[in-house]
Amino acid sequence: MPIKLLIADDHALLRQGIKNVLELESDLIVLGEAADGEEALTKTAELEPDILLLDINMPRMNGLEVARKLRDVKSKVKVIILTIHDDENYVIEVIKAGAVGYLLKDVEPGMLVNAIRTVYQGESFIYPTLAKQLLNEISRQEDKKHEAAKNLERRREERLTYREIEVLQLICRGMSNQTIAQTLYLSEKTVKNHLTNIFRKISVSDRTQAVLYALKNKIVELQ
Repeated sequence: MPIKLLIADDHALLRQGIKNVLELESDLIVLGEAADGEEALTKTAELEPDILLLDINMPRMNGLEVARKLRDVKSKVKVIILTIHDDENYVIEVIKAGAVGYLLKDVEPGMLVNAIRTVYQGESFIYPTLAKQLLNEISRQEDKKHEAAKNLERRREERLTYREIEVLQLICRGMSNQTIAQTLYLSEKTVKNHLTNIFRKISVSDRTQAVLYALKNKIVELQ
């Protein structure tokens, strides 16, 4: 049973070239062509192809919008994006939109045919160099998440000491560094060091922000 295809691209010459390549294969049949996004949606509904070869940059409706609409109506067609964009961010967006294949327009005919057969069998296919970029991008994002989680855990571990809470309590009462030092029998330098540690731990830059943070998070209460 042949794999039924629909080609959607706003360049007639390119559509014809793709069609000529695909029709050399006995198991592939091109049911039709579409010159814009809206026509791609209409012909997908009318012809019910197995696979839609879809460009991103098209008039009336771009390829991403077409893919999203097909996804939203739970169309059975499998979408392969065929584009000039070699950016992993595009790959991420089209995958989110429901596409299962991503190829560049300079792809070798053999790879295009292989991608079609692979996708038809229920698997995904991403242009090899882009697949590597995509994996690197995903790895970078995971590293960022991991680092953010480590930073959060580090901040949680950096709890205020009993003495720092005392200093913060006195800040909230409006005391100066000198008065705090006298009250707690500390040097002003020690008080300043405590303030530096407090500001760092609660991620603020001045006394006013520290007071607001302390009151909001019920670290201290004014009497």
